[in-house]
Amino acid sequence: MKKVVLAFSGGLDTSFCVKYLQNEKQLEVHSILVNTGGFNKEELKEVEQKAYDLGVVSHLNQDCLETYYQKALKYMVFGNVLKNNTYPLSVSAERVFQAIEVINYAKKIGATYIAHGSTGAGNDQVRFDMIFQILAPEIEIITPIRDLKLSRQAEVDYLKKHGVHASWTSAKYSVNKGIWGTSVGGEETLSSHLGLPENAYPSQLQKTKPEDISLQFESGELVGINSEKLAPVDAILKLESMASQFAIGRDIHVGDTIIGIKGRVGFEAAAAVVTIKAHHLLEKHVLSKWQQNIKEQLASSYGMFLHEGNYFDPVMRDIEAFLENSQKHVTGTVYATLKPYHFTLNGIETEHDLMQAKFGSYGEMNTGWTADDAKGFIKILSTSNKIHHLVNSIS
Repeated sequence: MKKVVLAFSGGLDTSFCVKYLQNEKQLEVHSILVNTGGFNKEELKEVEQKAYDLGVVSHLNQDCLETYYQKALKYMVFGNVLKNNTYPLSVSAERVFQAIEVINYAKKIGATYIAHGSTGAGNDQVRFDMIFQILAPEIEIITPIRDLKLSRQAEVDYLKKHGVHASWTSAKYSVNKGIWGTSVGGEETLSSHLGLPENAYPSQLQKTKPEDISLQFESGELVGINSEKLAPVDAILKLESMASQFAIGRDIHVGDTIIGIKGRVGFEAAAAVVTIKAHHLLEKHVLSKWQQNIKEQLASSYGMFLHEGNYFDPVMRDIEAFLENSQKHVTGTVYATLKPYHFTLNGIETEHDLMQAKFGSYGEMNTGWTADDAKGFIKILSTSNKIHHLVNSIS
């Protein structure tokens, strides 16, 4: 029997894929779950047991959290990436690295096919297929859910027919969790006017008393909380555990999908939102005006390319080089206060603070120029607008 590697989550769709690939395609199924921060140890064990209960020949729980951080997540922090000024790419960016790990496993065991459970209506089918085709054009892709267009009940009936009698409760909300946040989809997000109810979000409000915290950054990376030195991934996970207790980072993102239709999804991303906003405040103190201006443009493109699965376009490495170079002086401490459903940034401390210059303070007395210098500067600065107004105001 030829081998197929299935990207497996343990849900109904991928469980259906296991039995379908075995019975209809006569393939030897090997499953893999690529963890980017959405599963704890107990959940990973449960998924592995479920895979073997379904009859896979082998199952692999592959952790790629550190790789994901080093190759994408840190650049999203450097760029303060928020798609449409709202969404921190909580789950979408992870798909690229999950696809890469699936390919690596398929090549390792000599698989002829790769399979995933994406539908034909969303972004994930594009992300997975693009990466698969780029890295392994010789391996054929099988997508049972997309190709068969089956209802949920039809999938349940098929599994029962083949001896799988698990209880497939239909969850009201679709939840996808990762280190950079959790997406939440439901009936409300299919509309344009309804918000998600409180119980739709996995993290519920637990703390109501405001809590002051400090975040330490080194060269743009979050490396400490309340002066406790941490590896960046550990710092993000700790910040998530702290800020999510205040139900921080909730919003609904509206954007254009890769396939051209408008999409709406809720999300909670406590660590991502606090980190990005704190990092951005520190940057405003230490970067020049034009560094910030150019960086915002490049970071917006970086987020869009990553969202649409274009990770391997060489321009991504070019943008990463710029973003990394821009972080040389983004080192210091940001002070924040966590509150129910929101947070405030109180200030920063850094030896690179450009507000410490001896030239003068905004709106106060200056020491770097005279009044006549200022008058001359303003006169020259207004020249181009004077010319335009003079030429175009003649009746």
